[in-house]
This record gives sequence, structure tokens and C-alpha cells, in this order.
Amino acid sequence: MEPYAAFLNKAGRLRSGWRLGLYALAFAASMFLFGSLVRVAFVISERLHLTIGSFLENIVYRLVLLAAALLAGWVCNRWLEGLPWRALGLAFHAGWIRDLLIGSIIGATSLAIAALAAFAGGGLRFSLSGREFLQSTLQTLAITAALFIVAALAEEAVFRGYPLQTLTRAGLAWLGVLLTSIPFALGHLQNPNVVAGFTFINTALAGVWLAAAYLKTRSLWFPLGVHWAWNWALGSLFGLPVSGMKLSAYPVLQAADRGPAWLTGGSYGIEGGLACTIALVISTLFIWRSGVVTATPELMKLTSEENPVQRVPDKLQFVDLQ
Repeated sequence: MEPYAAFLNKAGRLRSGWRLGLYALAFAASMFLFGSLVRVAFVISERLHLTIGSFLENIVYRLVLLAAALLAGWVCNRWLEGLPWRALGLAFHAGWIRDLLIGSIIGATSLAIAALAAFAGGGLRFSLSGREFLQSTLQTLAITAALFIVAALAEEAVFRGYPLQTLTRAGLAWLGVLLTSIPFALGHLQNPNVVAGFTFINTALAGVWLAAAYLKTRSLWFPLGVHWAWNWALGSLFGLPVSGMKLSAYPVLQAADRGPAWLTGGSYGIEGGLACTIALVISTLFIWRSGVVTATPELMKLTSEENPVQRVPDKLQFVDLQ
């Protein structure tokens, strides 16, 4: 056995398990740093008698998660693997906006499939909101879009960011999907109105669904589109609870749940029922098997092997990142 083989791989890099552990420490330290700054800001705002509503608090919390995940991911990319910022998948690479838009269409369509399955099974019925709510509905669509985009981006950076990416570079993408999807599911078990069994299974499936979206493009823009549009369509278009919470006061449609709960998810919302399972399986297979999106050659290179090389734009050559 070679010296330091338990710590270093054949490329001379720290092994992925150690990298993952150091990322967890960096993420915890970043959360403490940004959380402390936010607490100081909130204390100052109270002293100044400034009112901070629950919506703003929610946005700030998500931004703290996002900032902590990106800072920890950038530090680990740079110092543990010698990789640039764009390896995290949030740079404005070629086709990024196309990935975001296609992901948004797929996310909303996938939710529509779930709603259609519940409707066909007699579990859900929908009616249009009244005209008197038109202005409030438009405001809801805009405000919740901002919330869902920030919330989805934070979760993608945490779960489909560095942890999944570094294990993918180590040839352990399957392990990365497992280790990110299970915590993703466990985190939702603290939400209101959880449905035993279905909540965990469907959220874990959603983790696999979003991981597949990342692995197809090696970019976070595509899974971001899929993620935020699903939540937005769920709450703001179809008027259903989002992971157990009613977040949209004036949705486009008003939903009536007639059960059974195993199909519709009951008070947790459609994510706690079989209709969601069907939609997630269909959408995951479509994303994985179709060629609607692909990774750029650079992002594929940066995320497919240990110690990748980086193309220098002004010199048609490759240089080692060590």
C-alpha cells in the first residue's frame, strides 16, 4: 500500500470522502458567519424600529443558505481540487439561460402531470379564481416566483452543489445522488402535515430527479429551473400546498381535495401522494433519456474526472490546474 493512500487518490488529490467532510465543516462555518451577520442586522433593525415581515425573513434565511453553500463550495473547489468558480455550475456558460427556461417548462409540466393524475383519479377538482382577485393573483404570481427561485437556488447549491459534484469527479455519482437525496428528503419531514411514507419517498425521488437534471448538464441552471417551476406551479398556479404549507394566498386555480389521501397527499399537498410519484418517475426518465439538454464540453470536463484540465481561452492548449 502506497504511503498516504488513505488520504490521496491516484491523481494526487485528497480523496472525495475527506473532501466531503471538509466541505461540511466549511459549510457549517459559513452558516455561522453569515447567520451571525444577519442576527446583528436584525438587532440593529429592531433598535431602529424597522419592521421585517415573515416574507423577508424567509428570503434572508434562504440567501444565508445560498451564500454559505457557494462560499464553502468555492473554497473547496479552489483549495482542495484546484478548480475555478465556474466548476460549481452557476457561471453564465454557453446555453445557461436555455437550460433555465427548458428546466422551468419541464418543472411546471411535471407538476401538471401530477395534478392531472390526481384529477383523473377523482381526487382533485379545480376552479378559476374570481375576477375580483385578478390583481391579487398577479401580485401573488410575481412575489412567489421571487421566493421560489431564491429557495430553489439555495437548495440546489446545498444538495446539487459541491457534495454531488466532487463525488461525481471521483466516479461515484451514484453515491453522490444517494447521499444528497436522502438528507434532502429527511429535511422535509419537519414540515407540517407530513404523510407517513409518501413524503419521504417522494422527496427522495425528487432528489434523484434534480440530481439527474444536474448530471445531464453539469450545471445548476437546469435543476434550478425544474425545481422552482414545480413549486411555483404547485402553489401559485394550481393552488395546492407546497410541501405541507399553503404559500400562495391568491393562486390562479382553487383546488378542492376529495381524496383519497394516498393519491392526493391530503393536507400535505400532492407531494404526499401517489400522483406525485407517477409524475416524478415520468419526468426523471424523460430528463435522463432525452437529449433536450446536454452539458458543455468544458463543464463535462470539469466535473467528470479527478484533477481535470482547464482550457485557456487565449491559448489553444490545456494546462494542469495543480
